[in-house]
Amino acid sequence: MGNADLRTLAALSDVSFDDVAGSVVAVDAHNWLYRYLTTTVKFTNSDVYTTSEGDEVANLVGIVQGLPKFFEHDLVPVFVFDGGVTELKDAEVSERRAQREKAEELKQAAEERGDDLAASRLEARTQRLTDVIHETSRGLLERLDVPVVEAPAEGEAQASHIAKRGDADYVGSEDYDTLLFGAPYTLRQLTSKGDPELMDLEATLADLDVTQEQLVDIAILCGTDFNEGISGVGPKTALKEVKEHGDLWAVLEARDAYIENADRVRELFFDPPVTDDYEFDTDISPDIEAARAYVTDEWEVPEAKVERAFDRIEESLVQTGLDQWT
Repeated sequence: MGNADLRTLAALSDVSFDDVAGSVVAVDAHNWLYRYLTTTVKFTNSDVYTTSEGDEVANLVGIVQGLPKFFEHDLVPVFVFDGGVTELKDAEVSERRAQREKAEELKQAAEERGDDLAASRLEARTQRLTDVIHETSRGLLERLDVPVVEAPAEGEAQASHIAKRGDADYVGSEDYDTLLFGAPYTLRQLTSKGDPELMDLEATLADLDVTQEQLVDIAILCGTDFNEGISGVGPKTALKEVKEHGDLWAVLEARDAYIENADRVRELFFDPPVTDDYEFDTDISPDIEAARAYVTDEWEVPEAKVERAFDRIEESLVQTGLDQWT
């Protein structure tokens, strides 16, 4: 779920790219990449991103088309990739797998009846981050000199940790879990048209008059990627009852309710598996020609499909005055 219920409680505001120019953004790589991957698959013929060996690399098209948004607005992205998935997320992973399998069945049925449009839309819902996608994503980012951090577990937890340490100004993610992991500021809608949306942790806590711990308790009551919530309890009810009773345990006692693994989920948000063992340079120097060759020659994406995006990256080096990128 990604705690979508938290949107009704979070302090959100629109900001212009001018307001955040010159910043470093720790990007939840899987979250960002998946959105561009599914969009590319949905609106692009599969011949464009399928190699002669049958490998699908729609991610390369998505990355090239998505990165200009950072470069054109003088933002340095640091892509934080997930490590191992915590066992608490097994149910969520299984549900997503079942959804992909169902979409695959519907896609095959659409193909059999000749409904190409429906099949294309369903293809986007079957996507997952394969080993080839992981390999080629890192390979392209390396050639563009975009920093990469490998998280020990959840990428958004590591990205939040990087921001809390002051090594990034913002976390970039569409999920609301960054609030629970303690990210001071999150930029959302970096994969959408228009300006981003700013999510402010301190303002959220102040507006709600709760502590960080109570915010996590509210989320657990509603349900997270790591636990089922209490049926019928939404964000407003959870907020009211946590403020009335003090914390998660008191609410559960008052309701005579039980949430499996609540203590472990709580601990995961308060003390997630993250690492300080990372380093990155924000004075990046993209090798555009090497990146072009990697995408079009090595992985056989038609040059016409990525030409304009690469041009935008090159143009942004001049527009933002980042002479060190040339």
